[in-house]
Amino acid sequence: MAQKPEIKIILDRDYRLSDIDERIYGSFIEHLGRAVYDGLYQPGNPLSDEMGFRKDVLDMVRELKVPIIRYPGGNFVSGFDWLDSVGPKADRPARLELAWRSLETNQVGIQEFSKWARLADSSVMMAVNLGTRGIPEACALLEYCNHPSGTKYSDLRISHGDKEPYGIKTWCLGNEMDGPWQIGHKTMEEYGRLAEETAKAMKLIDPSIELVSCGSSSKDMPDFPQWEVTTLEHTYDYVDYISLHSYYGNKSGDSLDYLACSDDMDGFIKTVIASCDFVKAKKRGKKDINLSFDEWNVWFHSNEADDDIMQNHPWQQHPTLLEDIYNFEDALVVGLLLITLLNHSDRVKMACLAQLVNVIAPIMTEPNGGKAWRQTIFYPYMHASVYGRGVCLMPSVKVTKHDTATHENVTDVACTAVYNEENKEITVFAVNRLLDSNVDINIDLRSFGNCSIIEHIALEGFDLKAVNSAQGETVVPKNLNTLSMDGGSVLNGALHGASWNVIRIKVEK
Repeated sequence: MAQKPEIKIILDRDYRLSDIDERIYGSFIEHLGRAVYDGLYQPGNPLSDEMGFRKDVLDMVRELKVPIIRYPGGNFVSGFDWLDSVGPKADRPARLELAWRSLETNQVGIQEFSKWARLADSSVMMAVNLGTRGIPEACALLEYCNHPSGTKYSDLRISHGDKEPYGIKTWCLGNEMDGPWQIGHKTMEEYGRLAEETAKAMKLIDPSIELVSCGSSSKDMPDFPQWEVTTLEHTYDYVDYISLHSYYGNKSGDSLDYLACSDDMDGFIKTVIASCDFVKAKKRGKKDINLSFDEWNVWFHSNEADDDIMQNHPWQQHPTLLEDIYNFEDALVVGLLLITLLNHSDRVKMACLAQLVNVIAPIMTEPNGGKAWRQTIFYPYMHASVYGRGVCLMPSVKVTKHDTATHENVTDVACTAVYNEENKEITVFAVNRLLDSNVDINIDLRSFGNCSIIEHIALEGFDLKAVNSAQGETVVPKNLNTLSMDGGSVLNGALHGASWNVIRIKVEK
């Protein structure tokens, strides 16, 4: 007789994994498709402000509480000359953008994006070009952005109207340099040496910055994880993080197996941590290299259309590239990936949902100035960012499991718990991965004293293929009243099949 699906969780206020770095809820804007032009920036649109930034998009970004945004790429950065993007707009050249075979007008650049990020209540994670450029250009860009005055590039910034430095503190040393698709692709040794010397020089200019070294573009790269080991043997003394990138999709059409893909992310993270710690031990180092999972999301719906545009219709301005329309099961997967990141928040300190607007994004705008709307994945991302601030707890979990086509011992429910001590709130995030079966849930909260349920938010009850659109957002959260708190210390109830759940609990004392 099959065991009834259930999950039992014990939470203890003293069993803590890590303080959560809010930058784990970061995102990404690349000069790609309609992310910047027709997304963030539409001068002349009645919905835009005097600088051309769409106010409705800004409002949605603020709703997500995005703490940091990676910019300007991505593959784009490996062909980017940053000097093209500053100064009077009339003087900025249009360029053939080789990564995505588009026409880049440079009407939005570092000056504009820095202003936009401030309006969005966010900070910038800046990437430097180590594909077709190198140490001098990276140092010049840092000087332009962060040095007060009295030098060639800081005075150039001032002449462009920005007296105060931008104060960008997080910098990526290139992008996906292990990938043969990357312009200026490097071997492990080539990238390790270049990143080491670039990092050394940049920290001489501004010792307060944090640096992210390029890790493998995915766990399926042929030189993973040797890339991490070899490059870190060069960069260990100068960098603070190593990057991870991974995208997921239901290409097989097997939804149960798709909902197990967060286990692949979990294994990827564990292997990168082991690689970092190996280098630390080999160097007899004292610091941990933490992780920046600065590209992650679902991406597969638009692949065929993307290939057609780039191959058969190149050199368009802001073409409709990577415009995945997400369905309900994609939202469940995004929730599962967020849970996985939080469960590694002791080492994953930054992460970027790729991307933010129009390009594989939670926020979409209709082409040519139409309305903005929220995709299905907007909601788990928003819930985690808003309610997932504080300390990630280390729950004791007993849960039933199942196998899928390509995964074994998959937990019926994936979960994590966050304690916000200042607000006296516990938030449990949980996804029931079973498609048609409820899972009984029991949460023991006795170490917290008397507790009460604030609310139970859920995404549930939708067709797995249901989508939102500009014509109507049908996949939206609902508040449920199906859980109970027994004696102020034990929560009981059920999580419905195929559901994202946010259980908010008040600690009374």
